[in-house]
Amino acid sequence: MIREHFYFSGRVQGVGFRYQAIRLARSCGLTGYVRNHWDGRVEMELQGEERMIREVIDALHSQPYIRIGDINIEEMEIKDGERGFSVKG
Repeated sequence: MIREHFYFSGRVQGVGFRYQAIRLARSCGLTGYVRNHWDGRVEMELQGEERMIREVIDALHSQPYIRIGDINIEEMEIKDGERGFSVKG
């Protein structure tokens, strides 16, 4: 199990990114959150099996309206007891 923190830039706001992230993360049994930033980026943390995290990222790349230009990824400590995947305000 791993946890990763992501910043996505490109055409990632106003195109259903958060909705798709929620759908994909939950279907893969991952925990964490996603949120928009004032500067146009989207921030996300995913925790779970590495293979499932890669599956979510690959699926986000293949969405028709989302155009990810750059991804900044950082490994993090596991958050014990975290439940579910949500949108943060």
